[in-house]
Order: sequence, then structure tokens, then C-alpha cells
Amino acid sequence: MDKALGEGDRDGNGGGNGGADGLGDRCRTWLLDGLSETAARHPGPHGTPPPEHRGHRWWRVMCLTGVDYFSTLGYQPGIAALAAGLLSPLATLVLLALTLLGALPVYRRVARESPHGEGSIAMLERLLPWWSGKLFVLVLLGFAATDFIITITLSAADAAAHVVENPYAPGFLHGTNVWITLALIGLLGAVFLKGFREAIGVAVALVAVYLSLNVVVLAAAAWQVLRDPVLVPDWWDAMIAGHSSPWVMIGVALLVFPKLALGMSGFETGVAVMPQIKGDPTDTEQRPEGRIRDTRKLLTTAALIMSCFLLLSSLATTLLIPQDEFKAGGPANGRALAYLAHRYLGEVFGTFYDVSTICILWFAGASALAGLLNLVPRFLPRYGMAPEWTRAVRPLVLLFTAVAVAITLYFDANVDKQSGAYATGVLVLMLSAAFASTVAVRRQGRGRAAAGFGAITVVFAYTLVANVIERPDGIKIAALFIVAILVTSFASRAHRAFELRAADVVLDPEAARYVDEAVAAGRLRIIAHEPSGRTTAEHRMEEYSRRRTPAPGGRSTLFLEVFVRDSSDFTADLVVRGDERYGVRRLRVEGATVPNTIAAVLMNIRDRTGVLPHAYFTWTEGHPVSNLLRFLVFGEGETAPVTREVLRRAEPDPGRRPRIHVG
Repeated sequence: MDKALGEGDRDGNGGGNGGADGLGDRCRTWLLDGLSETAARHPGPHGTPPPEHRGHRWWRVMCLTGVDYFSTLGYQPGIAALAAGLLSPLATLVLLALTLLGALPVYRRVARESPHGEGSIAMLERLLPWWSGKLFVLVLLGFAATDFIITITLSAADAAAHVVENPYAPGFLHGTNVWITLALIGLLGAVFLKGFREAIGVAVALVAVYLSLNVVVLAAAAWQVLRDPVLVPDWWDAMIAGHSSPWVMIGVALLVFPKLALGMSGFETGVAVMPQIKGDPTDTEQRPEGRIRDTRKLLTTAALIMSCFLLLSSLATTLLIPQDEFKAGGPANGRALAYLAHRYLGEVFGTFYDVSTICILWFAGASALAGLLNLVPRFLPRYGMAPEWTRAVRPLVLLFTAVAVAITLYFDANVDKQSGAYATGVLVLMLSAAFASTVAVRRQGRGRAAAGFGAITVVFAYTLVANVIERPDGIKIAALFIVAILVTSFASRAHRAFELRAADVVLDPEAARYVDEAVAAGRLRIIAHEPSGRTTAEHRMEEYSRRRTPAPGGRSTLFLEVFVRDSSDFTADLVVRGDERYGVRRLRVEGATVPNTIAAVLMNIRDRTGVLPHAYFTWTEGHPVSNLLRFLVFGEGETAPVTREVLRRAEPDPGRRPRIHVG
């Protein structure tokens, strides 16, 4: 009866919870879809293509950069007019000089150094060892998150401005910029949750239409300037009246051009899309020379196209639009070229231009979100500084969408207010790329190139500092992202510290022979101790005997020595090498931490032989808290209890868990 009641109760409970459990399991499966895929293989413009993917021609891939880079024409001329006034064309010239003589050479070098789309962050990761490199990467990720998140919110806000200011827009839409922006961000998140497929075809169409329409608008503006020849002299006289000489105007332009830094936003994404480029048939994973060459073509072509459009649009909007129209609430605020399209080409063409602008701005947000989905899984899970679910797309989409909503509400969907944060993120990434390029060429012994890149680094540093002083909102937002990333990263690292971290464990032939012979000789006993603790195996045996550790000698006893190579690493492939010295057999392995490495080797030996190994330890001297900190930072500390805890979490069945002895 008891058995029947137990089964009935179990069935009843199972029936009652089955629906909920099933729904929960389905939601979890849906959210974590693709978790087992390689990091950075995510849907979206920047996603790494599968191995069978043959890639695309460089000019098509350029359009993926273009949806971010070229879309800044939607708001850049208006921001330039607000920042520099009548000096906007001169300040734009300074910006173009920095673009073509500074940013372009830097990112051509970045393409050479990181041909798989990792960007300047990965370059700096390789240049800086141990925790310093990890911390630097986390800080750069904070600025990158600022760049990409503000790209989403600023682009959506500018798209909303184009919707509201269109003369055919219904009256009830006026004053609803925030709600329209939130709707566009929500739609963006929904598309990525559903699954964002290959987007190059869409990007090519959007960029082609958008640039063609801009050519028409700028041609119409040029015609108006030619029809009214006094426009240029009047503009020049107005500048002279406001400034004592051309040299003063140049000096002012040099001071204000950092506010125009948004016009350089496409270089980091230009490198991120490298895996999509077809390259040459002779390209290999180690030497993709064709991909590097074509990426350089992409970067150069995009920079030249954008430079022409920025200069012409700055001239056109400065000559043809009164300065008051650019102010907050003015019809040209955030939509200067659209203002010209409506004014000189009619409302129908202007509306078509608005629709094109809205589409490319929205798609720029998609490009930015794809960049985030590529960037975060590439670094944080590998550092142990994020849960494994961050390798999946959908949880990250929900997280980034929520952050974008918060940023939109904070800035009230205002384009001008967000421009400082956007420029800060862009400039920090460019500064890091310039610094990484400087260090890279210097290590190659190229003194002149190092001096050139060093000069570019100084210019970017000045531009960044000037931008931060003028518009501190950017550094404040970036600081929030950095603090959030640092806190959550180290909390995750501490939480995951007791995981079995080895990606793979391989025993070399000698080590495998020792293990097999030890199993054949009887119980498998492994003595764990520090490689530098004593000079000879006899001394170690005497020490264990003196401490009354029950670890008899013989062929069934092996010594396991762990060398910590980089305690800031989280996961690593372990290669166990065997040797025999001083009359004892040793298993020697390099790992990020001592306890986790020992646990991984013990589990591998158990699975390989079917025999439970017995591991013998001595107690570690020192305070428990200091030992814990040593373990978290340096990968060593109280080895025995931590090894046991790692084994307990890795193997829930005590009967199959390797045995730990401490004396």
C-alpha cells in the first residue's frame, strides 16, 4: 500500500508539475539554443560564417560596415553644425585628415595583426600578460559596450526624429520620439531573438539606395549654391566677422573637431566583419593574405567614400541651412540632409529619403548588436568572468535590449545628448588600436613606423581628452559599463572558481604507461605536491613519511606536479607528461590553477582506467582567507580542500569520486 501510495503521489506530483517543468525546459532550451556552438558564431552581420561558407566579395562586405559607418550621415552634419557653427567645414577637414592619415593606417595594421575579426582588443590581450591584460580587456569591453549600445540608442533616436519630422506623419506621433525609439529597439531585439540570418544582401541594398539618395540631395544642394553665388562669400564674411583671421579659424577648428568624432565610427566594425570576406583560394587559417588585402581595400574605400560625403554634406548644410534651425527642437536638428531633401526636392522625395534613412539607422543598430554578440562571448566566458549561458545569443539579446531601453530613457531619446557618449566609446577603441599598433610594429623593430603610430596615438589621446572635458556624459556612461562589467566579471570568476575547468586532458605515452602499470600493480596512489617544494624525490618521500601520510611507495605510487603558467586563465587544454627521476615516477602538467588541474587529471585517470585514484596531500600553512585569495589570484593556496570541492561539484556520485587523503 505504501508503495502504491508513493507511486500515486509521485505520479500526481509529476502530473501537476509536468506542464510547468515542460514549459520551463522548453523556455530554457529556446533561450540557450546554440550554446554549444563556437564562440562568436552568432546570427547577424558580424557573425562568423560556418566552415562551408565561402565568403563574399570585399565590396559587399563593406556594406556591413556601411550600415554603421555611412548611416552617421543621418545625424553627423547636424551635430557638426551645433559643435562648430560656421566653422563646421573646416572642423570636418581636420576630422578627415585624422581619418585618412590616422585611423585608416592604424586599422590597416589591425587587420594585419588580427585577421579573424578579433580587433584591437585581442591585440592588446596578447601584448599584456597575466591579470593586467585581462583587466585592460575588461575596461576596453566597457568602452566597446558604450560604443555599440549608444550606436543602437542614438541611431534609433535619430530614426524616430525622421519619423516625427516628416510632413506626412500623423499628428499624434509628434512628441512621441521616446516611444518610437523604444519600439524600434524592441523590434531590433525581437528580430535577433527570432534569429538573424545572413544580412549582407539587405545591407548592400540599403547602402546602395541610401548613398544614391544622398548623391541626389548633395547634387541638388550644389545646384542651389551655384544658382546663388553670394552664399559662399556671405559664409566666408560671416566667419571672418566672428574670427580675427584665417589662422584663428584653423585654431578653433582644431579645438572643436573632437566633437565630430562620430564620423569615424565604422573602423572597428570594419575589422569585425573580416571573417565574412572571401579572400583568395590559397588563404589558410594561419595566413589569410587575401582576406587581409581585401579588408584593407574595404577600409580604404569606405574611408574615402565617407570622407567625401562628410565634407560635401558639411558644406551644403552650413551654406543652405540657417544656424538656428540646427538647435534642439529645430527642423534640421539631427536630420540636416533630410531637411535639404524636403526643401529642395519636394515632400515625396523627402519622405522616400526619410524612409531610407530610418531603415539604415535601424540596421546600424542591428550591426551594433551583432558586434556585441560577437565581442562578449569571445572574451568573458573564456576568462571565467561570465556564466556559460553568455555564449548563447538570446539571453544576451534580452540583456542588451534592456540596457538600451534604460539608456534611451536616461537620455530622453535625444541625439545630441548621446553624441558625447558615442564619441567617447569610438575614440577609446581607436586610441587602443593606435597604441596596440605602435607596440606591435616596435616589437618588429620598425622604428619609423612605431614613431608614426605613436604620433597618431598622441593625437587620438588629445581628441579623447578634449571630448571628455567638453562632454563628460560619455565617460560617465562608459564608467557605469566598466564598473558593471568588472563587478559582474569578478563575481562570476569567484563563483566559478571551483569548476572543473580543463577543456581537454591528454596523457603523453610515458604518462599513460605509468598510469597503466600503476593500475596493474594494485591501488593507484598519487602524491600531489609543489614542484619547487623540495629538490629531490627522496626528500619529498621523507617529508610525507615525517608527516605520517599513509602513502606507501612502490610502482602503484605516482607523484603529480602542477606548474601554474598563467593564473589569470580560466580554461586550458592539459597535457600530462611523464618522467622518472630519483627513483620515482612523476606526472607533470601545466595549468591555470593547482587544485582544478589536479582534479581534472584525477577525473581523466578515473575515466581512462575505470579505477578510482587515491590522492595524498599535506595541509597548507597560512590563514584560510589568505589561502583563498592566493587561490583566486595566483591559482594556489589550500590545495587539498579546494581539490576535494572541485571534485564534489564535478562528480555528484560519491562512489565514483576520486579519493582525497590529507595528513
